[in-house]
Parts: sequence; C-alpha cells; structure tokens
Amino acid sequence: MIKKKITLITTGGTIASKEINKGLLDSGAISGEELASLCDLPQGYDIHIVDIMGVPSMHINFSKMDLIRKAIEEELKDESVSGIVVTHGTDSLEETAYFLDITINDHRPIVVTGSQRSPQEVGTDVFSNLKNSIYTASSELLHNVGVVVVFNERIYSAKYVKKVHASNLQGFESFGYGYLGIIDNDIVSIYQKPVRKESFDLCRPLGRVDIIKCHTGQDGVFIDASVAAGAEGIVLEGVGRGQVTPMMIPSIQAALDKGITVVMTTSAEEGKVYPSYGYEGSAHDLKQRGVLLGEDYDSKKARIKLAVLLASQDRVSQSDFSY
Repeated sequence: MIKKKITLITTGGTIASKEINKGLLDSGAISGEELASLCDLPQGYDIHIVDIMGVPSMHINFSKMDLIRKAIEEELKDESVSGIVVTHGTDSLEETAYFLDITINDHRPIVVTGSQRSPQEVGTDVFSNLKNSIYTASSELLHNVGVVVVFNERIYSAKYVKKVHASNLQGFESFGYGYLGIIDNDIVSIYQKPVRKESFDLCRPLGRVDIIKCHTGQDGVFIDASVAAGAEGIVLEGVGRGQVTPMMIPSIQAALDKGITVVMTTSAEEGKVYPSYGYEGSAHDLKQRGVLLGEDYDSKKARIKLAVLLASQDRVSQSDFSY
C-alpha cells in the first residue's frame, strides 16, 4: 500500500515547549524532529517535517504568517503531498489559520493545530491533537474546504474558530456555527462544510491595520493614534449591531477623509453588524459616512481580511465583507 505523504510544518508554541523552571515554559524550544520523535505518530504515513521557526505565537506577525504561507505553497508544489499540518501556538492560532485560508488556493487539506499543555505535562493534548491533525490532513473529506483547525478531536473552519479558554483542553469553539466534524477512534467524520471559499493573491506586503475596541464614554484618541502611526485600515469592535459613541465620530470621519478604510464589527459573540438604528454612532450612520459593515466577522478575522484585501486589490468595498 502506498503511504500518504503529509508535510508537518512546525512554528513553535506550547506544543513545542520545554519546562525551564517549575511552572514556566520555554515556548517553541522543541524542534519539529524532536516533537515528532516524542509522539506516537500514526503508522502508514510518510511524514515530511519542515521546521521553519520556533517562537511563541504572540511573536508571530504578518511577515511570519507570510513565511508560513510560502512554506506551505512550496510543499504543495509536490503533487504527491496529500495534506499539510501546521503546529502553532494557540494564542494567535486563529489569526494565522484565517490568513492562510484566504491566501492559499489549493484543494488539499491544510490543518493548523497546537496544544494547551506542554509535551511533558500530565494529561497533555500534544499527542492527540497532532495525531488527529494528520488523519484530518490525509482525508479526502476535507478537500476544497479550506484551512481548518483541529483541536480536542474537533474540526473547525478557520473563519469562525476562536480561542475561548486560556488553559482548558477544550480551548477553541465556533460560536453560532459549530464545528465541521470530529475525529473519533482515528476516523474523520464531516457533518458540514463551508459553502464559500475565498482566496486572494498578495501583490505587496501586508500593511498596518489596527483594532480599536469600543466602550461607553470613549472618544477618538485611539483612532487618532492609529492614523498618526500610519494605519492603512482600522477595525472598530463596536457593540450590539455595530454602535460606537458619538464622541468617536469626528475621528472616524477624519480617518475616512484621509482615505483610511474603516470596518465595523461587533463584540457580540453571535449575530451580524446591521444598520438597525438611525442615531449618531449607529451602524446606519457609520455606513452613510463610508464605514464598511463587517457582518459576522469578529475583529481579529476582519483585521486579517482587511489587511489581505488592501495588499491584493486596488479598492475594498462593502461586498468584500458581505455574502
């Protein structure tokens, strides 16, 4: 029987960490080869390891995300590769996964995984998450699905997955949308798939896009600071249907007048930004001024998408965030 070929790309994080003092970890200290040697990887697979970095996930920025993308695309040039597994720290895993989802156009499965506990800890999830990711990356059921996240025996779409617990093994969820499927006794089962897949070709490096969280009594000081720092885009994390305070409006308008793209999202876990109200600072008011409504994107995913859009096309419009 011909072995399926899976590329394992390692980037660091808790899944590749070592204990340096009691209770303290050195994130990303274990190489890809070391990690593979610690795990009882599934038999019957040809595992090719690409060790591109070993960093905590909050050390990953746009340029490092792009290095991961290029490493994946290089591996996918080999038609014999059945799928890709990327190990990653959990703190920014959802951002990298979505970046890869909208910048790589290939039918084969790309799986991003990590762990909440280090390989040495009692009850570690390193080995099960890695094993299940290999099964998922080799499954034809995941063809044309895009990038997925595998965690705690569940398979999530990159667009909606988010880290919801700081330390629990059930660290990721997709509120309102659920998971795509499960891995049970080494068998991959899929119950739903995304109906739309997007990908964009980057024409230049990603520029600065800031997230500004909104709260009662807020003024425009953070918007002004973002503009002064050279942001190409700003994502507002408003409340409810997409509201901000009236004190923020002058700064939002000034940013728009300078040609900066502004996208409105909501801090609510479920539901869409929608022009339901007519008062100053409402989603309707902001849309009339030129703010794009981010629909059901959370602020982190909207930031990733806006940065990718700005680096791949001449103009960003409302249709880019609608479906």
